[in-house]
Amino acid sequence: MGDGLTPAGALDDLIAGNERFIAGVNVHPNQDAAYRASLAEAQAPKAVLFGCSDSRLAAEIIFDQGLGDLFVVRTAGHVIGREVLGSIEYAVAVLRTPLIVVLGHNSCGAVQAALEADETRIPPTGHLRAIVDGLLPSVQLSAARGVTDVDGIVDVHIQSTVDQLRANSATLAAAVYARTCAIVGMSYQLDAGRARLITPDPR
Repeated sequence: MGDGLTPAGALDDLIAGNERFIAGVNVHPNQDAAYRASLAEAQAPKAVLFGCSDSRLAAEIIFDQGLGDLFVVRTAGHVIGREVLGSIEYAVAVLRTPLIVVLGHNSCGAVQAALEADETRIPPTGHLRAIVDGLLPSVQLSAARGVTDVDGIVDVHIQSTVDQLRANSATLAAAVYARTCAIVGMSYQLDAGRARLITPDPR
């Protein structure tokens, strides 16, 4: 768990776990009955994982983590809302979690839907529109930078999400300023299984 871990140490641990996952040598830590029982009274996760809801982004599997290791928040296209910010703030302010990872991935269907809506000017119906509306600023920012492919837009959106977390939460901004927490963006490659950093390495 996150007790005593620095942001750099937490990131080291996640990257090491992802390397095990890629190599197929997962150790599946912290998943036995005794450890489960030890968590009944309290939790101290080493990282918040704010990721896309895609079924292929199972955070504990990708990073070879166990019970109590990750505080996971997921929405389609990792679109931010008040509930998302509140959940992440809880992890940082109350649980003292030292790291926030924004995790996107290649071939993202939510980003593709937002790109198509921007091109056709036809918004989706129902509550899916809220997801697309949350992604459109990143699609438009990408276009302004000459980035038009879905995977390139994903990377822009990951960075934008990191920036939004800092800008929209005084709690998170203060923790980053105090260096008790770091926020990084990573992009997961579905075929290779690798989660690569796309924001500056806080280590």
